Amino acid sequence: MRFGPLPVLAVALACVPAVAIAAEAPDDGPTALFQSESVQSAGSVTVGGSRIGFHAIAGTLVVHAKGWEDTDALDAKTSGDDDAPKGKAEASMFYTAYFKDGAPSASRPVTFLFNGGPGSSTVWLHMGAFGPVRVQTADNSHTPPAPYGMVNNDASLLDASDLVFIDAPGTGFSRIAGPDKDKAFYGVDQDIDAFAQFIGQFLSKYNRWNSPKYLFGESYGTMRGAGLALALQNQSVDLNGVILLSDILNWDLMPDDPQVNPSVDLPYIVALPTYAATAWYHHKLAERPDDLGTLLKQVEGFATGDYAQALMQGNALPEAERQRIAAKMAAFTGLPVNYLLKTNLRIEYGAFQKELLADRGLTTGTLDTRFTGATLDPLSKVAQYDPQGSAIGGAYIAAFNQYVRSTLHYGEGKEFKPDIDVYGSWDYRHQPPGAGKPLIALPNVLPDLAVAMKNNPTMKVMVNGGYFDVSTPYFEGVFEMRHLPVPADLQANVEYSYYQSGHMVYAHLPSLHELHDKVAAFIRRTDGEAR
Repeated sequence: MRFGPLPVLAVALACVPAVAIAAEAPDDGPTALFQSESVQSAGSVTVGGSRIGFHAIAGTLVVHAKGWEDTDALDAKTSGDDDAPKGKAEASMFYTAYFKDGAPSASRPVTFLFNGGPGSSTVWLHMGAFGPVRVQTADNSHTPPAPYGMVNNDASLLDASDLVFIDAPGTGFSRIAGPDKDKAFYGVDQDIDAFAQFIGQFLSKYNRWNSPKYLFGESYGTMRGAGLALALQNQSVDLNGVILLSDILNWDLMPDDPQVNPSVDLPYIVALPTYAATAWYHHKLAERPDDLGTLLKQVEGFATGDYAQALMQGNALPEAERQRIAAKMAAFTGLPVNYLLKTNLRIEYGAFQKELLADRGLTTGTLDTRFTGATLDPLSKVAQYDPQGSAIGGAYIAAFNQYVRSTLHYGEGKEFKPDIDVYGSWDYRHQPPGAGKPLIALPNVLPDLAVAMKNNPTMKVMVNGGYFDVSTPYFEGVFEMRHLPVPADLQANVEYSYYQSGHMVYAHLPSLHELHDKVAAFIRRTDGEAR
């Protein structure tokens, strides 16, 4: 199916000429590397049959590195070298803000949204979930090449909140510069600090300090969001709510090759229900119930019961029990018993996607296992690409580039970077509350979120996920929150919503509307409680 040409929009945007807003010089004066800038436009979107007029601002705010000075530069400055770099590294962080016309800022909620990566821009949430326009993509197959269609997004969250989409330093139109700039911004705590600075500046610039405030993070953005809840609180910013989509707050739950990281079994336990959901979707189960929820309750019980106990025994597991567990796994996952025995009952990340439909020469998606694509190498051990990323990535990037330049009137002469390659070089050390220094361990921001909830017991947390997401399995989020170190009365502040979709829940249109309705209700409910 081919979609309509890009210029044909069902949403009324850029109704008035763009208004350039004067650039603001940062406090650093002549030594500043960047200057804030912004441009304004106007438009409308129809949500739930009601027209919402808004004005949009696309621009940048400048934030500074915290505690990261370049030693060589300092040595050069003290030696009198006039050419030495001066000051700290800076980041010019790009954002697009949508403000509902006629709504008083004192009582109007504002939600800050960001994707993750690390190293991803926020084009996905902007153009797929809650912005005023949405790019049209195929539901579970490859979207044909351009021209791509953009339509009025009747699931935009503008009916419940003003929206601020933020690109992380170095991504999108955001840029970094200055001494030791990569070390200054590409890390767990550095990233959290940059976003905290950005939000503080935004609240001042647009006079939104008294507005109900929300964070919406997706994927690695959930780690950022949980850390930000405490970081903002330390700046006297109490949040009304934190909304997590496809969460990963404890990286010890991330899967790895069992040959490389033996004795770490939790990742295989929390991923098993997603494998079962995928096998159910692709009709690979011999006894397939009509209701997915019924199946998942059985698999969750098995995963945390017999399966977990079997894995904990390691090589001491009796052979008869090994056979029984493998047979049960086969019934739930659709994989052959012999294959599961060869894996030592531990399905390596990427292996399930490669093996489930191997008889058809297909690989399932990782972010969304509903998607399939031709297997690149039938002899490979694991999947070599993600069919969902290949299926929809081009549409999102092309549509946003057209939209931001022609409608928001931003980006002339500038390259938009949908993602940057920092995953392998990211500084994953994190200093949780109570620790004297960053820990040399995989990051875990559950303590940050727990302290933020204890300090602000009215703050609510909403957890969302897709059943067909292997990258951040839905049951991983359940497991994390069951271990959130808060008392029983605060555990009630956490609510869960799951959808028959993948990592990008909004890529499935019915799930997008369901997500909108639940998030909008969450904001309205928690906003009312706060006042």
